[in-house]
Amino acid sequence: MKEEVSVSLITKASDLPDIICDDFFHSVELFKILEVTPKQKPYMALAIDGQGRIVAHLLAVVSYHHLLLPPFAYSHCHIYGEGVYAPEVENKEEIFSLFVKAITDELTHKLCLFIEISDLSSKMFGYAKLRENGYFPIQWQKIHNSLHSKSPYKRLPQKLRDKLSIAEQRGAKAEIVNSDSKELQQAVKLMRHYFRLKPRRTVRNSKLFEHLATSKQCKIFATKYKNRVIGTCVCFFFGGNAYMWQLASLRKSFMMLYPASYTVWSALKYAHEQGFAHMYFLDAGLPFKRNPMREFILNFGGKQVAEYRWFRIQIPWIGKFMDWFYNE
Repeated sequence: MKEEVSVSLITKASDLPDIICDDFFHSVELFKILEVTPKQKPYMALAIDGQGRIVAHLLAVVSYHHLLLPPFAYSHCHIYGEGVYAPEVENKEEIFSLFVKAITDELTHKLCLFIEISDLSSKMFGYAKLRENGYFPIQWQKIHNSLHSKSPYKRLPQKLRDKLSIAEQRGAKAEIVNSDSKELQQAVKLMRHYFRLKPRRTVRNSKLFEHLATSKQCKIFATKYKNRVIGTCVCFFFGGNAYMWQLASLRKSFMMLYPASYTVWSALKYAHEQGFAHMYFLDAGLPFKRNPMREFILNFGGKQVAEYRWFRIQIPWIGKFMDWFYNE
């Protein structure tokens, strides 16, 4: 299919048509969750062909932030992947370019500080089109664990196996929390505290996690010790794969219980037992040569693949400087 398509942006769930989608990051369900979450605003881009059929869609999420210092408030947008396309669509990159242009034009008028696009299906997908729309790439490392060819436990080094065994012997336990449980509230409090001073990490509203915990495609894991949550992670499960979105722990306060390691292992073990093929880590840290977070994740036997993350900064000279710094 190569006929002309038009793009429209939807910001209210009541205006959304019926969309069948097995990608949670571009689903109506996630759109509705974000719509009722404070400091979040979803934008669903729809590609409509000449017969009025929706042939592709893409979800973009705008997050609003408040600071103690100038500029005191700003917003940023994140897009995970290139969206969802009908099987007959041949010109995916052309439609993706239309999506990006429509969202960029809309958010430029809304003074969105920067837009980030990650987790594209291939490193070079949309390269020329993104450049045309004023985006610049940064080399990033994408990590995933294979769960189908070998038991994930067999991929663990002996040192990590010993840590997990020690944590269990000392009383650490992991569970999936419910939306109305005190464990969820503890997990959310832990994440908010953990991410508060982390660069590039968004401190999410507790309502978001309460809604996510009710979804069949999301599980929130909590590692507990003496009824206290000392580690937590948020994972999504769809399309035969698992995705770890956020991870936080009290690794310094409970160093000898290895809460981060035990939490990640609990999620990997669950994904394997449920028959998922891979676990993808959506953020393995900033793209520095030495990155403790990346090394920590790779310790579980995963593989890293180079990808591009794309950024567009509202202030042109900063965007040009960042492009020069990372790509010259």
